[in-house]
Amino acid sequence: MAQGSRFGGHSLFVKDGAVTYVFNFLGIPPEQRLSAPAPKSGRHVIGVEFVKDRMGENFEPIGTATLHIDDEAVAEDEIRTIAAFYALCGEGLCIGYDSGDAVSSEYTPTFEWTGGEIIKVVFDVADDAYVDVERHLAAAMARD
Repeated sequence: MAQGSRFGGHSLFVKDGAVTYVFNFLGIPPEQRLSAPAPKSGRHVIGVEFVKDRMGENFEPIGTATLHIDDEAVAEDEIRTIAAFYALCGEGLCIGYDSGDAVSSEYTPTFEWTGGEIIKVVFDVADDAYVDVERHLAAAMARD
């Protein structure tokens, strides 16, 4: 899975016997990485969870990212994220490859998935609702 580019985004991939999640914060080094040994053959559920703890000084969400394989948390670290778009010019969500500009320096595009079948992909935004800052600002300005 990849969304974004070297200018910001995130990617979950398998390479060299490891499952790796990378969050690229606006292309500012270092890339934030979670990694663990890849599971043996068979059906597995691999996922990443992010729980926002606070807002940074530049209003970027900061929290704990956890990499899960099946029912086990296999890696965890604090990361900062981007609260808006991941790319400059339309690099959307890719499943099974990374098109365009690579999110991570760990691979080069198109870096297609081989060695198994992706059965299902789920993105769950949970209960942390998106806040439309521009709408709130417009409402505040309308009151003045």
